Amino acid sequence: MDLQALLFTAIAAFAIGLLLGPIAIPILHRLKFGQSIREEGPQHHQVKAGTPTMGGVIILIAVVLTTLRFAFDNLDTAMLLVATVGFGLIGFADDLIKILKKRNLGLTAKQKIVLQSLLTILLFLMLYLQQGRSEGFAIHIPFSNWALSIGVLYIVFLLLVLVGTTNAVNLTDGLDGLLSGSAIMVFAAYAIYAYWHTNYDVALFCAAMVGALAAFLAFNRHPAKVFMGDTGSLAIGGGLAMVAVLTHSELALILFGLVFVIEALSVMIQVFSYRTFGRRVFRMSPLHHHFELGGWSEWEVVLLFWFASFICAFGTLALLSY
Repeated sequence: MDLQALLFTAIAAFAIGLLLGPIAIPILHRLKFGQSIREEGPQHHQVKAGTPTMGGVIILIAVVLTTLRFAFDNLDTAMLLVATVGFGLIGFADDLIKILKKRNLGLTAKQKIVLQSLLTILLFLMLYLQQGRSEGFAIHIPFSNWALSIGVLYIVFLLLVLVGTTNAVNLTDGLDGLLSGSAIMVFAAYAIYAYWHTNYDVALFCAAMVGALAAFLAFNRHPAKVFMGDTGSLAIGGGLAMVAVLTHSELALILFGLVFVIEALSVMIQVFSYRTFGRRVFRMSPLHHHFELGGWSEWEVVLLFWFASFICAFGTLALLSY
């Protein structure tokens, strides 16, 4: 496989996404699948209330169709799609509950953890069946040839990777185009990384995700015509986590997706500080809201995060190439 195949895959997913947008968005409008805006968020976000959500279905359909058409027919491809669609369905259920009950709370935290854990167990069993994985599981240390074999305890590590990544990515979806553009950078870097390591099925999936996200960004850029909802953000997080697992770069994912990590940490720090000391570290969390309340325009914050995501993703790629 050559790089032209990756480019063609991305273009195909992009084209499918562009075609789906004008079809899906009016349908979401007619179904009155509008976004509820949390009251404690920035007040100028209230004008976004009613904007169609669950637009992540556009990303999911484009990625699935393109991957099934161009990627290899093997267990790796199956696991990538199970992770992406599986977490996407959890997000879909969350979005649907929010819409039907007209509130900003869908599935409870406990319900999400249970569903995500069950999906993780399924993916672990698929990994166990994969050739070469049945003899043991190892955590590969970035920038070295070391690997720590942990056997069946890998399921605990896998749970941390999948649940941690999906929720960190989900927290980043707070401004028009923020997650779409940031995720494009990470998947693009991973497409090259997987290609270098001859994980061609993973590389093709990443290329499909880049194309689908770029198409969605055409409708999601400020002012957004549609939001991806948890349907999209959890699907992106699940797919990204599985890419890291299949390329043995679970720890390196922290650097590839450092923007997502920082967003999640900002929430954890804020909650800990407020509950322990009664004081807030940030004006508001996740971190992108801190910049907004500091006087930055939404577009300025998005551009900053896109640039940071590019530096982190491709900087990590460059370091791992040595």
